[in-house]
Amino acid sequence: MPRLSLAAALLVLAALAGTMTYTGFLVIGVLADYLGIGRVMTGLLLGVVFARFPAIRNGKMRMAGLLPKPVRRPVMVGLLALCLSTLVWRGEYVPALFTGFTTAFLLAYPWIWRAISGRVLSFLPKFMSGQRPSGDTGGTVVDVEMRERKD
Repeated sequence: MPRLSLAAALLVLAALAGTMTYTGFLVIGVLADYLGIGRVMTGLLLGVVFARFPAIRNGKMRMAGLLPKPVRRPVMVGLLALCLSTLVWRGEYVPALFTGFTTAFLLAYPWIWRAISGRVLSFLPKFMSGQRPSGDTGGTVVDVEMRERKD
């Protein structure tokens, strides 16, 4: 049974990766049409816009890029919405379905991540998940407070 579930999970991940790759191809094509440049230059432009590099600031390692973290997801959703509306306008409904699925996945990703990580972390012991063990010892340890009296 674990092998079957592992195979199903890998199949779903492979399908998701293929869908995301095809959607990236579609977005680059639509942007290349709008900008009037080739696909290679459009891909390089998007690579520059969304690139993230490690940087040391105030003695701490951080990721730095052209777009700040709160702006990246809305820009991606905006690009996907532009591609989706263009494909629907042109009457290309199958590529529009792929783009719509990717947009929905991108919007739902934070909730999916919280649900999956919550379930995975619930199986791990508390000390492995980075949480401190609770004060409850299961009734096996007697907690006694000792005070010394002065005579």
